[in-house]
Amino acid sequence: MNRNLYLVAYDICNPRRLRQVCRYLTGYKVSGQKSVFEIWVTPTELHTIRTELDKLMDTQADRLHILSLDPRMKPRCYGNASTFTVQHFCIV
Repeated sequence: MNRNLYLVAYDICNPRRLRQVCRYLTGYKVSGQKSVFEIWVTPTELHTIRTELDKLMDTQADRLHILSLDPRMKPRCYGNASTFTVQHFCIV
């Protein structure tokens, strides 16, 4: 399967919705902190994520960005940061 790396950043106003969105995205994340996650997903999984997040969020009050990361770019990590290096992985 063709997986791509995406950066997901969100700002959710309601604490209950914030927990729901965080819990949902944690199932897909390979790295990240607080409200910014890296996810490694197929196009079908990305479509599912967008559909589910649309149900969990209030589109008038909340914000979410999904950015495709260019695989040709060399990661630059500083401090305690590390990059996602696993070629094969599965979500259990």
